[in-house]
Amino acid sequence: MTATLGGTPTIVLVGHGMVGQRFLEALAERGLTATHRVVVLCEEPRPAYDRVQLTSYFSGTTPEELSMTDMEFIKDHGIELHIGDPAETVDRDAKRVTARSGLEVEYDTLVLATGSYPFVPPVPNKDAEGCFVYRTIEDLLAIEEYAKERATTGAVVGGGLLGLEAAGALKGLGLTSHIVEFAPRLMPVQVDDGGGAALLRTIEDMGLSVHTGVGTQEIVTDASGAVTGMKLSDGSELATDLVVFSAGVRPRDQLARDCGLTVGERGGITVDEQCRTVDDPHVFAIGECALAADGRVYGLVAPGYEQAETAASAIAADEGEQLSFTGADLSTKLKLLGVDVASFGDAHGTAEDCLDVVYSDSRSGTYKKLVIGRNGELLGGILVGDAEAYGTLRAFTGSVPPVSPEQLVLPAGAGASVQLGPSALPDEAIICSCHNVTKGAIRGAVTDHECTTVPEVKKCTKAGTGCGSCVKVLGQLVTSELEASGVEVDKGLCGCFAQTREELYEIVLALRITSYRQLLDRYGREGARDGDGCEVCKPAVGSIIASLAPTIGANGYVLDGEQASLQDTNDHFLANLQKNGSYSIVPRIPGGEITPEKLIVIGEVARDFGLYTKITGGQRIDMFGARVEQLPLIWARLVDAGFESGHAYGKSLRTVKSCVGQTWCRYGVQDSVRMAIDLELRYRGLRSPHKLKSAVSGCARECAEAQSKDFGIIATANGWNLYVGGNGGATPRHADLLAQDLSDAELIRLIDRFLMFYIRTADRLERTSTWLERIPGGLDHIREVVVEDSLGICEELESLMTAHVAAYRDEWAETINDPEKLSRFVSFVNAPDTPDPVVGFVPERDQIKPDLPLLTIGTRPLEGSAQR
Repeated sequence: MTATLGGTPTIVLVGHGMVGQRFLEALAERGLTATHRVVVLCEEPRPAYDRVQLTSYFSGTTPEELSMTDMEFIKDHGIELHIGDPAETVDRDAKRVTARSGLEVEYDTLVLATGSYPFVPPVPNKDAEGCFVYRTIEDLLAIEEYAKERATTGAVVGGGLLGLEAAGALKGLGLTSHIVEFAPRLMPVQVDDGGGAALLRTIEDMGLSVHTGVGTQEIVTDASGAVTGMKLSDGSELATDLVVFSAGVRPRDQLARDCGLTVGERGGITVDEQCRTVDDPHVFAIGECALAADGRVYGLVAPGYEQAETAASAIAADEGEQLSFTGADLSTKLKLLGVDVASFGDAHGTAEDCLDVVYSDSRSGTYKKLVIGRNGELLGGILVGDAEAYGTLRAFTGSVPPVSPEQLVLPAGAGASVQLGPSALPDEAIICSCHNVTKGAIRGAVTDHECTTVPEVKKCTKAGTGCGSCVKVLGQLVTSELEASGVEVDKGLCGCFAQTREELYEIVLALRITSYRQLLDRYGREGARDGDGCEVCKPAVGSIIASLAPTIGANGYVLDGEQASLQDTNDHFLANLQKNGSYSIVPRIPGGEITPEKLIVIGEVARDFGLYTKITGGQRIDMFGARVEQLPLIWARLVDAGFESGHAYGKSLRTVKSCVGQTWCRYGVQDSVRMAIDLELRYRGLRSPHKLKSAVSGCARECAEAQSKDFGIIATANGWNLYVGGNGGATPRHADLLAQDLSDAELIRLIDRFLMFYIRTADRLERTSTWLERIPGGLDHIREVVVEDSLGICEELESLMTAHVAAYRDEWAETINDPEKLSRFVSFVNAPDTPDPVVGFVPERDQIKPDLPLLTIGTRPLEGSAQR
């Protein structure tokens, strides 16, 4: 079958990876998708995805979340995308490409973006069962399946970027992990001996075994052909069930070779400065398959994007643009196994007469080296363990920094250290190397295009949408530019308080303020003092006081005195208000575990009060349809049976779900039910800026969906992995891995710290997922605070949680035992024995549902309105 389309010029793109997708976007930006037919032949079974973030799959990111392809974009621009149908032959004379399916496409312009393939050393049994490469999502799926079913030990051949990520992935799957690197140090391309030594110490402290200076001689197999070990070049043997080859990549240029295009001696399709092949003006090559005009093959995404832009510019014949690719910045910043590693510029100091300025702290695993030229200019550097200054230092490369290099490498608090902000950078400094966005362009987005947030600047300039390493600097620039433009953003909680919620929390804690009135009159805005407050600050302050009640000496019962007037609708009656004015009741069922006797009690209560019952997603039973005056009667029955409030109505801990764990499940490796019960009973009643949900999974199969929770726990063979910042809902987010292989005590200690730090610093109604992405430094900062105690507040955070646990009281029991508190539970204050006549029900599926037409009885249209 031959695909042709009249006289419309055709562009065929072979390969649909990150660079291929960027090329399509560049075509669309130049209007070429409107004037050309664009056909894409993609080998993989899925469209372009973020290969840079590939390893995040093992920390919960789904293949769908890794996708970089907006199918609406493909559709809107009329792009013909053929998934799982790679190009097999190119006939340059006929200008025709033939795909595996037999599809033939005639082209006017052919663009090869075939990427690279993993290099596998030619060792015996390299293709044995249990040997894998680490390149695609399908590779990761295969590794995950084999590791779960057939392996306890894994070895990675290669200690470079992907090798370390692969080793971390194997460790996260519960395997004892080894790294075998032929070079004398890890990451030999990016770091020097000092950086490699710092990285080695940190990685070994994580429990991984590293073997440097040795090569793989043979893969050892058993009688069935499955991997059982490796023979190394020093004569030693390594027992392993699984081997991952991550020893570099090679340009995928076979298609070009077969059609007679020139390739380099070590591979790569030879192209000129416009990324056009040197043999054929109608054929281009971009990305990892291309040998650029400077004689290099670039394996980073930023140069690939630049090549994509260059090729699109050449195809468009845009005389005003005249883009060319003659080389690229190889700077990179990564987080490998939780360790920040960055290199930029002339990192190895190859320039003549250059000098090194080095700071090394083996105890903390920190290594910083700056390469300085003869005239004081910054030529490059290496950062291991602390890459906080990477964005600023990289932008200063090629210029003389405004302070001495010694000050730039010293840590805060050591000598005359200084932290240069992005405001010190010149406008021509490149902030986002992936998309070649300068500081001046970012400033222009704020001043000329009126962007006021980082997402708006990202959309306007594309900065921060590649590898993401520049996002922090981007945020600092946006803030400083807004301030410089005189844009004053009121960061106050509301019209009553100029302080943020975090600042109000600190005031309440430090001064032991126990009432909203006291806080408003002393620290409110001038015009708000002596007033009644507003619906924003009253529940926010009420939550702060409730969360700190045991420490500051306040009454933790939310319906006590002034506190009652501060509560939201649901908290006002300790139940969830439903659409017809009735309420629902959710008793706590810790960990989802319940006895038959308690199940019977719930059934009897629901039957006797005529309530609608439903199993919740949090492994509890919800009872709907209670009138407000019935709530205490229902609670009394439940409390007598040993139940307590499930706090489904409050901004507090809701549930801690669990699977059945190792007690019942043949795949379980820890007792997830016990842990879930312990956590739910510890954090019950904890008031927070937003609701909190948790779950505990007993193995990596993740049946409890822990990675969609505010804090989730997944069992490993060595303990527990703690994930934070996840949520479901309208904008779902997978949680991030905070710490691995924790003991019970370590896990609870870190959760204590995490929750109290969140309560302390989050904004009003801010979920942990949003908070984690907003807080400066994100997950790295949170890890520094709650794991490493960088702020020295962990003891205080633990003390606050201890006080909460000790002071916990069930709100339902508190209410039914106090006649004064019971008096509020009426529909009409002046007729306490009269039920609300609007609250009615009709039968449905052997239960009840709200009788909504009742809500319209007795109403009449406003004067002058039309009746319908």
